[in-house]
Amino acid sequence: MQVALKSIEFNRSVEARGVKLSDLVALPTFTGWFGPEEEGRRILKVQCFTSQDTPNYFMRPIEGLYATVDMDKLEVIKIVDKGMVPIPKAAGTEYRYNVQNKPVHMDRINPISIEQPEGPSFLVEDGHLVKWANWVFHVKADHRAGMIISQATVRDSETEKPNSRILMFTNVERTGEPRSVMYKGFPSELFVPYMDPGELWYYKSYLDAGEIGLGPAAMPLVPLNDCPRNAYYIDGVFASPDGKAIVQPNMICLFERYAGDVSWRHSEILIPSADIRESRPKVTLVARMATSVGNYDYTFDWEFQTDGLIRVTVAASGMLMVKGTPYENVDDLGDKHDESGPLISENVIGVVHDHFITFHLDMDIDGPMNNSFVKVHLEKQRVPTGKSPRKSYLKVKKYVAKTEKDAQIKLSLYDPYEFHIVNPNRKSRLGNPAGYRIIPGGNAVSLLDHDDPPQIRGAFSNNQIWVTRYNRSEQFAGGVLVYQSHGDDTLQVWSDRDRSIENNDIVLWYTLGFHHIPCQEDYPVMPTVAASFELKPANFFESNPVIGVAPIFEKDLPVCRPFASS
Repeated sequence: MQVALKSIEFNRSVEARGVKLSDLVALPTFTGWFGPEEEGRRILKVQCFTSQDTPNYFMRPIEGLYATVDMDKLEVIKIVDKGMVPIPKAAGTEYRYNVQNKPVHMDRINPISIEQPEGPSFLVEDGHLVKWANWVFHVKADHRAGMIISQATVRDSETEKPNSRILMFTNVERTGEPRSVMYKGFPSELFVPYMDPGELWYYKSYLDAGEIGLGPAAMPLVPLNDCPRNAYYIDGVFASPDGKAIVQPNMICLFERYAGDVSWRHSEILIPSADIRESRPKVTLVARMATSVGNYDYTFDWEFQTDGLIRVTVAASGMLMVKGTPYENVDDLGDKHDESGPLISENVIGVVHDHFITFHLDMDIDGPMNNSFVKVHLEKQRVPTGKSPRKSYLKVKKYVAKTEKDAQIKLSLYDPYEFHIVNPNRKSRLGNPAGYRIIPGGNAVSLLDHDDPPQIRGAFSNNQIWVTRYNRSEQFAGGVLVYQSHGDDTLQVWSDRDRSIENNDIVLWYTLGFHHIPCQEDYPVMPTVAASFELKPANFFESNPVIGVAPIFEKDLPVCRPFASS
């Protein structure tokens, strides 16, 4: 940023647009990789905004101007000035509560809080080891991944200990043993390509974890808003460029959540005299982190349930990356619709873009060395004529993936599968291998061509599910060194080696995504949009693991009364 501001030509271009240098925000943006002319030099492109009359400079781009800077020589390589484009107005861009003067036309919602008169149910030992209900796991802040969950085990109160190595269930005993589920899980990489091929935008395709780091960008969480009153906070500690420690306070929060959800229930209507109405509340434990990677804010939740399920959610909010335009109304565009996105405010184009987040999930189902990936296929069968009034049905067939290419999965509603990670050496009393299945939520796929330079670097988004053989150097889906990378060290490259994965130490990778076509409601700060996936037991327990949980009665809860008014 300082190098660009030392350029007389650059400063003149800024001032010619009526922008004071004191109001200038020069944002360094990563360049990706687009050919050999960039070989041998470390470069950034400097994009400009104005913060005049607003802290939301992202909504006031100085369109048509950028500088390319050589970071080693500290000199400007190139300045591109495409001419004047109106700078969007500051009015309406403010989002801070204590500054806004904008009434919200809705009935007031009274404050809501979960009270725990006996305190939280979880314990945190040594600052990082979390114990709650039947779960134990380790949580830590990480410079690159933001938050890492590791050594997750769930206690199995129904586990039966066999009396021999061949797992014969005779003379068994209840052990309540902790059973391994996941060795390590974290967001491995984020890929955010923008859909404007023009000279001023083509390079904008970010790999946020590898280029910036999710940890240092994680600002302290906002009590009562990011996390509820009953939250426990954990600091992040990182190394600065000069080797000194940086403490990011209140970076991670832990809290129990109850939103009125049901863990399980059944009412028996066919035996009227029995009056059977059984229901259990669902209380969960959440580990949360939020990171502000430039204009976007991402919230990561790892939610643990007593039935053994882990739900992972990514929520996106913050500011759009917008483009200045001379047009103030869609009617002014006529046939000149901007290919990069829709008009979301006067002189503001919301550029279409994608978000892809790939998770590294080192699953260790009852141990690290003996896991397999099973594709459970629902296959339509045609009923032979005269055999049944039915014409068709679905049949389950299971296929064990032998190699990594067998586990490159593109999801399809019209070719349904379940995907299980199992330990074929740990059998239930019925002979089923202990396992977990990954349950995709709403998702999106990358539609870019595979030879497009951004997609080469973000090739981990080519599939939604991958399974690779464990390799210590293969943790980050975009490669170890991402800045100006060529895409020769990605999850796609590793998986194409096609190593054996059956009955081995394997890693599950899952990519969730959003297509984002901006709209007016995303301005000036966008409401949260979220996507999730689940890791759910599949023949891991002998039966429903929470069948014995007691219901809650009125006597178990505190009595709350309003204060008398004078």
